[in-house]
Amino acid sequence: HALPEPTAISRIAQFFGVTTDYLLDRPDAFAAIGPVSSVRIIGTVKAGYHAFALEEDLGSAFAEVKEAEAYRYLLVKGDSMAPYIREGDLALVRLQSDLKNGDLGVVIYGDGEATLKKYHYADGTVTLVPFNEAYATVTLSGHELDRLMIFGKVVETSTKW
Repeated sequence: HALPEPTAISRIAQFFGVTTDYLLDRPDAFAAIGPVSSVRIIGTVKAGYHAFALEEDLGSAFAEVKEAEAYRYLLVKGDSMAPYIREGDLALVRLQSDLKNGDLGVVIYGDGEATLKKYHYADGTVTLVPFNEAYATVTLSGHELDRLMIFGKVVETSTKW
């Protein structure tokens, strides 16, 4: 069988977000980096407040995870987590219903607002902390905690150039 020119293979790999080794079906292509799965990109999570959680399908991207169904990529909107996480970044989120203190998490609270923040829990109070000092920390306690849902833990973010 004939192969396309090397420049064409490179462009095809870039278009699909894969390596040329993957396209050429080289068995050792992923040996060094572990399993790679296609993970769905959903909705947009606001790195800010007053955003709604959406299950909008925005395609998929590759991630080094074994079980793609246990993860989602979320497209970050807003700048409350700047300078470390910026608008347009992809946040790889492991779907789970609990977070430990200091974890970066995606939580839904209040009237369905979704946000990506640093999570802290102490003395019956959840604190959602932004990296950007221009944004206020949100504190939830008492009955407000009944409307708090943890969507998952951010395990990685990547910047799209």
